[in-house]
Amino acid sequence: MIDIHYNIVPSNPQAHLFTVTCTINKPDQDGQALSMPAWIPGSYMIRDFARNIVTIQASCAGATVDMEKLDKQSWCCAPCDGPLTVVYEIYAWDLSVRTAHLDTTHGYFNGTSVFLSVQGQEHNPCHVNILQPAGEQYRDWKVATALSLDGAQLHGFGRYVAKDYDELIDHPVEMGAFTLATFDVAGVPHDIAITGRHQADMDRLCRDLQKICEHHVQFFGELPEMQRYVFQVMAVGEGYGGLEHRASTSLLCSRNDLPRQGVEEVSEAYRCFLGLCSHEYFHTWNIKRIKPAVFMPYDLDKEAYTHLMWMFEGITSYYDDLSLLRTGLIDIESYLELVAQNITRLLRAPGRLKQSVWDSSFYKWTKFYKQDENAPNAIVSYYGKGALIAMGLDLLIRQQTDQSKSLDDVMRYLWQHYGSKGLGVPDTGIEKEIAAMLGLDLHEFFERYLRGTEELPLQQWFSDAGIDYQCFPAASSRDKGGKIPPSRQVGMTSLGARFADHAQGVKLTHVIDQGTAQLAGLAAGDVLLALDGIRVDQKGLDNRLAAYRPGDKVVGHVFRRDELMVFELLMQAAADDTCALQLRGDTPKWLSG
Repeated sequence: MIDIHYNIVPSNPQAHLFTVTCTINKPDQDGQALSMPAWIPGSYMIRDFARNIVTIQASCAGATVDMEKLDKQSWCCAPCDGPLTVVYEIYAWDLSVRTAHLDTTHGYFNGTSVFLSVQGQEHNPCHVNILQPAGEQYRDWKVATALSLDGAQLHGFGRYVAKDYDELIDHPVEMGAFTLATFDVAGVPHDIAITGRHQADMDRLCRDLQKICEHHVQFFGELPEMQRYVFQVMAVGEGYGGLEHRASTSLLCSRNDLPRQGVEEVSEAYRCFLGLCSHEYFHTWNIKRIKPAVFMPYDLDKEAYTHLMWMFEGITSYYDDLSLLRTGLIDIESYLELVAQNITRLLRAPGRLKQSVWDSSFYKWTKFYKQDENAPNAIVSYYGKGALIAMGLDLLIRQQTDQSKSLDDVMRYLWQHYGSKGLGVPDTGIEKEIAAMLGLDLHEFFERYLRGTEELPLQQWFSDAGIDYQCFPAASSRDKGGKIPPSRQVGMTSLGARFADHAQGVKLTHVIDQGTAQLAGLAAGDVLLALDGIRVDQKGLDNRLAAYRPGDKVVGHVFRRDELMVFELLMQAAADDTCALQLRGDTPKWLSG
């Protein structure tokens, strides 16, 4: 007999309300405590999901049971013999991969956003009955989830089961009239469910994702035990994001990122989407099973600190695009463009010289996930720089073992000795395991580039690998790097700021340390109206900057809040912060696997 039952129904899609009923057959005789998670694994910020509970009440045998509020996310129900029934409404209007969203077109939820935890009974099995919204307009809705069936038909509403609360909240649910396609990998069905208007070539999408998934399974040697894997895709006008789960991933993308019928080449947008899918599927091993020790088990009431996020996100970011190359979905030029764009982002962030990736991993809760206008000056990404550190580590291992071993071997070792055995990786785990496994002392490498803030020796790394590394000034504010310019422009200037279009001119979103804008006194949030009396917008600003030379003095008119201000800008030379990579000869072995 299962002691915990949940019913969830989109009770009022127009008002974005789910109604959830939690029935506890054997409540704690001293009073049953309940709580809602404060964060969701994979997204490291306190989100206080309980704030979306609109109403909540408890009853037993038809009589009301008092509920005492313990803190912002916890309650205690008065003692009763049971079963105890708790009914509550959840407001769901966050179109992201992290929480819950409901309207008349679809419903989506993560378990952390909708299911109360029954304290003291988290290890008990849970039934969940997913109910269809009432009304003729919802009769074609289906369900996409990796939850185990327990009476429901495949892709249908009805009863599902989870072995415990941790499993329950790690299987998000998408419901609606989505597009559905399926392919097999390692004998396991893999669904792609796309919600939102789109014109995707589903056959091609299945073929390409199948290549990626089969590659990752071969990389690690096996697919973790699961009955089904689900790619849940929300296609919108503009959007990007992904969140990994043990047997599924939730993705947000632009509908233009999806492959179109009759188009054979891999566009930049589709390449980005494939990289996202590759990243999240690699997480099936690297973070969902190979985990930091501090995540075993998760404590979802408060922050859990580890220095290892560079390993789980950085290494995954290294392999996501590399896998596209190794499967033949993109060519070497396309791959090097992606790497160069990552380097460009790093070079344009002075924070890389102030914060180590080791510390970025630790302070993700308060710095990386709560970035402000000063973020480029103060922090570094454990995704982006972590991926480059992973690449350097891979090259170093190959070099010191005469190409007989690589980071690939390290990841397979971590899977076999940690992930597949349910053991957590300690903060110094990967360094010690490399030393034990390969007999290599990489302490200096980790001290300088992971725990320190030294510039990565990228030029040397790429030169040793047969790749030319070059850096130039940005050709325009839209230059993301990755391409060698037709000719090197001399005497270019830079505003030293990031900006966005504004109705009155250009809004400065970030002001870079020691750049032209900061030294002149401009600040994030300022709206730049004109330079030397000539009105500017985002497109025209590039042309204005191209007309100046380093040392020129320029008058800038700016609105700060509602006050008009005038600044004198001393133009500085544009930095060589835009990277391009070019292969000198044959594709290096480390790129082909």
